[in-house]
Amino acid sequence: MDEVLIASVIASTLRVSAPLLLCAMAGVLSERAGVVDLGLEGKMLFAAFAAAATASVTHSTGLGLLAAVAVACAASLLHGFACVTHRGDQVVSGVALNMIAAGLTVVLGIAWFQQGGQTPPIEPDVRLTALAKGFAEPQPGHWFASVFGHGFLSHNMLVYIAFLMVAAVWFFLERTRPGLRLRAVGENPAMVEAAGMSVQGLRYQALLMNGVLCGLAGSYLTLAQNASFSPNMTAGRGFIALAAMIFGKWKPLPTMAACLLFGFLDAIAIRMQGVQLPASLGGGEVPVQLIQALPYILTVVLLAGFIGSAIAPKALGRPYVKER
Repeated sequence: MDEVLIASVIASTLRVSAPLLLCAMAGVLSERAGVVDLGLEGKMLFAAFAAAATASVTHSTGLGLLAAVAVACAASLLHGFACVTHRGDQVVSGVALNMIAAGLTVVLGIAWFQQGGQTPPIEPDVRLTALAKGFAEPQPGHWFASVFGHGFLSHNMLVYIAFLMVAAVWFFLERTRPGLRLRAVGENPAMVEAAGMSVQGLRYQALLMNGVLCGLAGSYLTLAQNASFSPNMTAGRGFIALAAMIFGKWKPLPTMAACLLFGFLDAIAIRMQGVQLPASLGGGEVPVQLIQALPYILTVVLLAGFIGSAIAPKALGRPYVKER
């Protein structure tokens, strides 16, 4: 296979997977603590809007990232207030968060920028660009420079942070005392309370970490992948991340593999546009709609096949009532 094509597929896979990884790791943290988080999509959308609006007005990448993380953390705390403090239905709270984000970002965008819900374009020098600019394009005839250089070294900071977060979340959950406590809250909160620790406090800590990662995922969409915010630009990525987390059985490394699979399928789908069907199948181009839907269709198929074998944390979705 041509080295340029291989390099392009690898680079596209990593770029598409980055926001999914960040969002999926956020879901792993909250759900291992016993809090169902269907609001990943809404938090990403809030963060994407906050990053784009702040960066376009202040002309600062740092402030855009900070705003995205702050807004996503606030949304996580709101979710926690509803379902941890007041023991509300966690599924309903997450769905409500998604609906609020979808509507409020458009309303604020129209009110502030009068561009149909979009934000002004972010200046090129404010956006996150490749750290190694020399590998921004594949180099025909140079296999190593194309595949390794463009495939793995042509990305911005958040792509590498996304993969580092997988290792960090794994180490935190498996090798640190706070991580073991967080896992215990998702399995047996009564035991955690008996040991003198606050179940609510630990779940709020998990939700704050969840908010930070969702903020980074949302900011990636507007500061790195696109040049501005547009309504509903997350396009179901939060739900894909949720599916990847379940497919990965709430474990960081298998979840990363699921995100990479979706990223690979999306990269292949992009390159299938314009491909001609064989004459035996009627000829003509492959429908664009089918190509765009393929990664989502396969995700649903995989989820349907594996969700029965995935064992969730025992206390997931169960509000904790302190025993007297």
